Amino acid sequence: MPVISRIDLRSYGANSRSQYAQVLPRAALDISSAVSIVTPLLDDIRERGLAAVIEATARFDGVELTTTRVPQAALDAALAAMDPQVRLAVEEAARRARLVHEAQRRTDAVISVSAGAEVIEKWVPVQRVGLYVPGGLVAYPSSVVMNVIPALVAGVESLAIASPPQREAADPAFVGLPHPAVLAACALLGVTEVYAVGGAQAVGMFAYGTSECAPVDLVTGPGNVYVAAAKRVVRGTIGIDSEAGPTEIGILADSSADPAFVAADLIAQAEHDENASCLLVTDSTELMDAVDREVEQQLTTTVHRARVETALRNQSAYALVNDLDQGLDVVDAWAAEHLEVITVDAVERAARVRNAGAIFVGPWAPVSLGDYLAGSNHVLPTGGSARHTGGLSVQSFLRSMHVVNYTREALADVAPLIDALGGAEDLHSHVAAVRVRIPSGTND
Repeated sequence: MPVISRIDLRSYGANSRSQYAQVLPRAALDISSAVSIVTPLLDDIRERGLAAVIEATARFDGVELTTTRVPQAALDAALAAMDPQVRLAVEEAARRARLVHEAQRRTDAVISVSAGAEVIEKWVPVQRVGLYVPGGLVAYPSSVVMNVIPALVAGVESLAIASPPQREAADPAFVGLPHPAVLAACALLGVTEVYAVGGAQAVGMFAYGTSECAPVDLVTGPGNVYVAAAKRVVRGTIGIDSEAGPTEIGILADSSADPAFVAADLIAQAEHDENASCLLVTDSTELMDAVDREVEQQLTTTVHRARVETALRNQSAYALVNDLDQGLDVVDAWAAEHLEVITVDAVERAARVRNAGAIFVGPWAPVSLGDYLAGSNHVLPTGGSARHTGGLSVQSFLRSMHVVNYTREALADVAPLIDALGGAEDLHSHVAAVRVRIPSGTND
């Protein structure tokens, strides 16, 4: 029996976006239910601070902490023990990410509205940021790169990272600390403020502060449903990047695609999480059949086979379409976190995609490249939110601020218009605030 189910969309007509959303698979993320679970925890952290964080860590992670701050000696030890090839990979990933993110940095602009009237568009970095790096099934040193580099390029003054402590570790020295690969990546990028705290309690620590960790202005980074729920609760107290859900991949492919490549990419995404969603959209039944055979073959050597099969069986599918134009409609409706376009006209077709967190063009740009070394950011919108939200970038850490500079003459020029608008809105004190400076009949 094939691992991945099939959905025939060929009978769907134009303007079927809402119907596609109903039939295409995607893991449900019940943040609302999780909110009721994390709210008491967050309230406790707001009231009791560090003690509540330590108690939550013992309850949820099974780790008894006396302090949440990772000592500098542990960061140094992790970096010293880092595999040279992994270090080289992190350094190159950071170099490439910096190149891409530096190109995103906006410069201030001075706009002359009229004589003596000037507005400055100023970009100001958030002062202090909390970056969350998940743990769980695997360690993510690459997520350190993806969070830290855009924040540094933006000019953020104060960076803190939180990542779950390990209950067990190959090296006993790292029991009760985040994974050494994460710590080494932090040290390599110059981040010295790191906390052994995971889950919703990490978000609460960042939002409300403790005796060890000052509160932040913004928290970023992916996590599980409880991290997403905690972000929803604290939003407004601090800023958040997004409510990230399970990872996902969409692949738009035609008969020219190599089925071995397609199968490998579906399996790679499913490896993240048994709640991952994988969708192949194609107009070729031959490709679907070939990918099916490849998936079955490649699963025989897949390390995390049980996890992968769960994801592929539960919320993944092949979607058969009439042609690639319909395929574009389907992938735009699904709005994947990651979208691969593997067609004979991949460059032109990818340019027509409107909704995706990131687009990977052609057979030589797999999502795995974007996870690590493409230079793009891998913290991306999930759950269809790519319809309205982009991935983590330098702009995530910047605020637009308008600086208004007018002379007396420039204010006098518009005083009669302020009279009109203020009067129309029945805000007469607004008018008076101008007229106390520019009395009627003086020189307007």
